[in-house]
Parts: sequence; structure tokens; C-alpha cells
Amino acid sequence: MTAIGIDYGTSNSEVVYFDGTAHQHIKLDPLDKKGNKIRSSVFIYFEDELPPPPDAMVEAKVAQLQRVISEQIDKAKDGYYSAKDPKEQAMYSDRVDSLRGDLHNKPALQRKAIAQLMHAMSLDEIPLLRLVEHGKFAFGEEGFRRFLKMPDKGRLIYSPKNFLGASLDGDQKQAFIGIIAKQLAYFKQCAEQQLGKAVNNAVIGRPVKFHGTRGEEGNAQAIQIMTEAATKAGFSGVNFLDEPIAAAYKIEQTLPRDTTTLIVDIGGGTTDICCIKLSPERSNQLDRKEDVLSVTGRRLGGMDCDKSLVLKAIAPEMGMGLKMINGLPVPPTYFSDMCAVDNIPALTRFFSDDYGLDISQTMSVIKEPAQLERLLIVQEKKLSARVVNSARLAKELLSSKQNITLPLHYIEDDFDVEISQDSLKKALKPWLDKVKALVVECLEYSSEKPEVVMITGGMSLSPIVVDALYENLLTGLPRLENDAFNSVCEGLAIQAAKHA
Repeated sequence: MTAIGIDYGTSNSEVVYFDGTAHQHIKLDPLDKKGNKIRSSVFIYFEDELPPPPDAMVEAKVAQLQRVISEQIDKAKDGYYSAKDPKEQAMYSDRVDSLRGDLHNKPALQRKAIAQLMHAMSLDEIPLLRLVEHGKFAFGEEGFRRFLKMPDKGRLIYSPKNFLGASLDGDQKQAFIGIIAKQLAYFKQCAEQQLGKAVNNAVIGRPVKFHGTRGEEGNAQAIQIMTEAATKAGFSGVNFLDEPIAAAYKIEQTLPRDTTTLIVDIGGGTTDICCIKLSPERSNQLDRKEDVLSVTGRRLGGMDCDKSLVLKAIAPEMGMGLKMINGLPVPPTYFSDMCAVDNIPALTRFFSDDYGLDISQTMSVIKEPAQLERLLIVQEKKLSARVVNSARLAKELLSSKQNITLPLHYIEDDFDVEISQDSLKKALKPWLDKVKALVVECLEYSSEKPEVVMITGGMSLSPIVVDALYENLLTGLPRLENDAFNSVCEGLAIQAAKHA
């Protein structure tokens, strides 16, 4: 059996195969010539007509049409009984017979109901499960580019992983199982093509706590969705491993002796931390539970930083903080809703016609409506994902530069925002305080003090983050150098090889 490691991330995903000696990274995105990762976002779209409405909706519309016909029959009957002229009575009688025929012609009523529903239906009104069942899927850079070209033709799920621990009804669960199954099947296909053999098993990374507010119930739901999706994708066996422990297994191969190590994994959606006893002699063991001294995690990831930077640096140039004529500020929820790319109900509400009307009405009661008009453009053109993505790019650039000019010309010609590294520090401070508290929590739970620390994940590349962690917290601890983007998945591949 052949097994692969899958790092199914909030922002990006990765697949690696380990043959016991070397790692092979699976190429997932043909449009990305340099890297091995792929955007985790999915664009579900329709090139032509929207899918037919669900049966329940059609039947409800049929019942409505039948009620209208019944009322018309009653009126025709009243006309018959009040008519004195036999010819007029005959006319009403024919009318009643014709309407009765319409009332009982179920196929014709169903066709009429579908036609009316299709005419009135917009993409935003289609349930997610219906989209998954009938839409076309585009992954990675192809999907994001399609979304930029035709946002009104489909729906971008910016980060499916962020919804797995949330409150979902039955149809929504099935929708995310379907979405992730499509992604995992694509990953499996890529691996089989590049390895030249069938892939049966996978070890998938998981955060200590999935994104959501439902605790262990949410975690259990997330694992259930991922397991069903993997089975639907064609995997005969699937196992899960905490992401910081996976990263530990990768760095373990470089250690000369037994070492108690603190792993801080700061990814796109969560921060996960573990203190673990690593040993070159035990690296081939499948079960290492006794070596894990403490593990903790929380919804604190790079995406939170992106949204915070939008609110601190970009939103003020789009009307945030402006006062209305009555002295009250423009509703700040406008801007938090604009950033809600990982919250389908909030983003759907933001893109609604009523929301756009509300922004327009607010523009009429402020002195400088031009700034708020930028927000209206984002709302009307459904540009939220692009704005958050722009903030992500700004965050990455500010890791090595003191100041940048961020072009937002897709909103307005010549619309540029100046952002400094100091602005980024201020935007990140509340988030960093929570990350540091999580590190303290992990250290308190551990029965042994770490001898070294490994900081990994995309946010570990930020000097602001590393400096903050070492300030009065990790002072004096040697830092293990690692591949911030690949350590987790390479560790998952090592674990997968043990299951093969």
C-alpha cells in the first residue's frame, strides 16, 4: 500500500510522499511553476444556466399556483351564478372547466413553477449543497482567476477548513463533505500520476482545535467530515495527526540526541503548540503518545492577521471612522462583514441587495461619500476575497520592508494605500498577545521544560512574530531552523510511511 501525507490548510494545501529515505513533493497546481502548494480555496461555478430548483421548492411553487387557480375558479363560479344571459353563463362555465383542467395538470404546473423560479433565482439564493451537486469545480490558481473574472457566475469558498467545526445543518455538512472530497480526489489523482502507482492511504494533518466555537463537538464533526470526504475521494484508509506533532517528527530526523522540544506552529487558521520528547531512536515507532508532554491550540492564524490589517490600514481609506450627520460613526460592521471571507452567512448578507442599499443610504448622510463609495464597489462587485488577499500580500511584503504602497486599482483607479511596518505591528498586537498566552499555557501543562524551540508555519517567517515570542517568553531557548512551509506535511508523510 502507498500512503501520502496531506497538509489540508486554511490558506494552502500540500501533499508529500516519503519512501523511507527521501521526500517527494507532489505538484498540485499547474499554474504555479515554483511551489508545490495549492490554494485551499474552491470556486464552484456555472458556465451557462443555473441548476434547476430543488423538488421541495418546486412543489411549494406548484401549491402556490394551485391556490391562485382555485381563487380564479371561485371568481368564475361567482360570475356564472350572477350572470343572467345564457351566453354569459356558458362563457363562465367554460372558464371553470378550463381552470379545473389547469388545476389538475400537474406536469404543466411543475414546468411553469420551474420556469418562474429559474427566472427569479440568483446565484446567492442557491443552497450550498445544490451548488456542490450541480456546479463545476476549479481549484488553486485556476479557481481564483476564474473567480476574479466572473464572480457573479459562481461562489468562492475561501477556506473550507474554517467551516468544519462550525454549526452546520445536515445539508451543509454534506456540502462540505462534497467540496473536500473533490479536493482530496484531485490530490490523490495528482499523487498517483506522479508516483506512477495507486495511492490507498493518507495521513491528514489536523489542528489541535478546529476553527469554531463548539469545542470537542466541533472537533468531532470536523474529523467526521474529513473522514467521509477522504472515503468518498477513494482512500481506503485515513488517519489524522496533530499538525505540531507532525512538524516535530520532521525535525526529529535532524537531532543528534533525545531532546525535549517546544513546537509552535502558526498557520493560516490556527496556532497549535506542543511540547514533545523527540528521540532519533524512537523515530520509527508508530505510537508516540507517551512522548507528548502537552499540546494546545486555538483559532489564531494568519487569516486573522490579514483581516486585522484590512480593518487597521485599508478600511479607514474606505470610510471606516467617518461620522454621519447625526454624529454617529459609519457602522463598523460594514467593514468586518466585508472581511468575513470565512463566514458564508455573513458574506452572503454583505453581498445582498439590501446591504448595498443600506451602504448607499449611509453615503447620503456623510460629508465625504467618495471614500464609502469604495466600500460599495467592493460590495457590488463581490471583491471581499481580493481585499483580504491584498492584505495578505501586504503582510508578507512588510516582513522584509519598512513601508509599502499597496495598489487597490481593482476597486478604483489610482487607489493606493500606504502601509508601514509599524502599522502592521499595531494590527498584530492583540493577536500576538493571544498567541503568547497560548505558549504560556502549553509550557504550564508540560511536566518538563523544553531545551529548544521550533517555530514553524507561514507566520513564523515574520520577524515581528518571532521577536514578540522571544521577548520575555522564549528568551535563551535555542531555535531550530526549519522549512516553515513544508515541515508539517513532510512530518505527515513520515507518519504515513509507517502506516503503509
